[in-house]
Amino acid sequence: MSVDIARRGLMLVLSSPSGAGKTTLARRLLDVEAELEMSVSVTTRPPRPGEVSGKDYIFIDDESFRAMRDRGDFLEWALVFEYFYGTPRKPVDDALAAGKDILFDIDWQGTAQLKKSSGEDLVSIFILPPSAEALAERLRGRAQDSAETVARRMAGASNEIQHWTEYGYVIVNAEIEESLASIRAILKAERLARRRRVGLESFVRSLLADL
Repeated sequence: MSVDIARRGLMLVLSSPSGAGKTTLARRLLDVEAELEMSVSVTTRPPRPGEVSGKDYIFIDDESFRAMRDRGDFLEWALVFEYFYGTPRKPVDDALAAGKDILFDIDWQGTAQLKKSSGEDLVSIFILPPSAEALAERLRGRAQDSAETVARRMAGASNEIQHWTEYGYVIVNAEIEESLASIRAILKAERLARRRRVGLESFVRSLLADL
């Protein structure tokens, strides 16, 4: 017999240098975790082939982004490779209050801001590649990225990786299925954290009353 105890949702952050596999892991995680929803970021980056505005990202221009930023509409925002990225505040706040979990695919800058604004709602995981060679190979395998883009991202990987100590969990992504299982184990444990299970106090009171 299962007991349904109300809980507050959590914010699950996956970060990594480009090419380490976090986007693949995020997609797989969404396929197998029904209670998890993807945070849709706002960006000034042009869409890549196959991307849909409102599903993959919300694509806007620089002026509109700055207006949202100045109004305080973002939980976090960052400038990454000459483009702005930001997380709209209201959809996340509403989801957490309703007990839903939100997945974030953001960098260390955004994660640092979320730590300040969200506190214990945040669960952060950094994804490392198994080797520099594997990282370079994955980047070269992206048909939509030019050679210049690959070189720039490799140069930026060192800076990204230096922030691994700022995360609560670290996974070396040598094998997708193993990494996915590790993330799901983290998610299951964090969902059971006492501070998130807002219905526990009333459940325990009821339990004690019946003893």
